[in-house]
Amino acid sequence: MTRENMRILFLLLLASFILPLDSRADIYKYVDDEGVLHLTNVPTEINANYVLVMKEKPVHFTVGTDITKYDQLIAKTAEKYQVDSALVKAVIKAESNFNHQAVSRVGARGLMQLMPATASYLQVPDSFHPEQNIEGGVRYLRYLLNQYQNNLHLALAAYNAGEGAVNRYNRQIPPYRETQTYVRRVLSFFNSYQTDKK
Repeated sequence: MTRENMRILFLLLLASFILPLDSRADIYKYVDDEGVLHLTNVPTEINANYVLVMKEKPVHFTVGTDITKYDQLIAKTAEKYQVDSALVKAVIKAESNFNHQAVSRVGARGLMQLMPATASYLQVPDSFHPEQNIEGGVRYLRYLLNQYQNNLHLALAAYNAGEGAVNRYNRQIPPYRETQTYVRRVLSFFNSYQTDKK
């Protein structure tokens, strides 16, 4: 191995320790038989001819985040909508790691990662405003919990993959690795935050 190759290898190894952790995904499209364009980050249709349309940049998560910064706001909003504050905190941790300016690979924004269309439906004017974002996100969680008779697993799956995906699989957690991992992560954080409350 040449000295230059060793130098490059060393720099790559160094970068892997210094750079923050990231999460990435790509966006795919396909047109169905009726001419409807579909965009997704989770290709699931078996016979669809998916085309990669966007290679995503990573979403960075920083270390040393203050996880108590929004506790009062979370508690107030959770009480208003009768949702466990530990669950709200767990969703925020999984979605944005408490970064109110987070933007996901598909354009979801803020602490609870509201998609622009969802934010508009929930009448959230500024998804980067912590209070507005938490208000909208918790209201949406309450709606999903009601839709799935307080089945937390299904509500979280729908929060991640959408109601359509959950309903398409007969009200089961869709067989998407991303969604299944998401549900497990949120539940793990939820259990941890519930223990902290005691």
